[in-house]
Amino acid sequence: MDASSAFQDSLPLSSDALLAQFDDWGLAYVLHEHVPLRTVEEAKAVEHALLVPGQKALRLKNLYLRDRKKRNYLVSLQQDRDIDLKALGAELGIGGLSFGSEDRLIEFLGVRPGAVTPLAMINGASKDVRFFMDAAAQDAEVIYMHPLVNDRTVALSRADLMRFFDHIGVTPEFI
Repeated sequence: MDASSAFQDSLPLSSDALLAQFDDWGLAYVLHEHVPLRTVEEAKAVEHALLVPGQKALRLKNLYLRDRKKRNYLVSLQQDRDIDLKALGAELGIGGLSFGSEDRLIEFLGVRPGAVTPLAMINGASKDVRFFMDAAAQDAEVIYMHPLVNDRTVALSRADLMRFFDHIGVTPEFI
């Protein structure tokens, strides 16, 4: 199975159910549907159709990581940041960071590779996943991310994203 909405019903929480939850919580979002995006490069190829000119937007890349003690982390960073796992681990005070497996990704965040997103913390919060977010999010007007599948992107205001985190009991650690 791939990470597109065609297979969303096999996820612990479907993209449609997540969007319905947004509606119930009064979170405003703009939904964009597009070809499945698996990499930052693929996302850049379609982002011109998503972005609003003049808007201070943050586009993310997301890493599901584990440490030597088998603790789980979701790290969401500005999409153009270079990542050195050893340096990132030192910055976060966590040793031995490596990428988590596909099986653990579905178990702990409820998404497949290519659809990792801060919104997956709706699943990860109850599984003790620690969440780090780029400090640039604090200055963004709008943040673009996948709603648990990689053929959709939602644009949420920073305020509504923080309200989402409040609803699920998650406090992002800004880096």
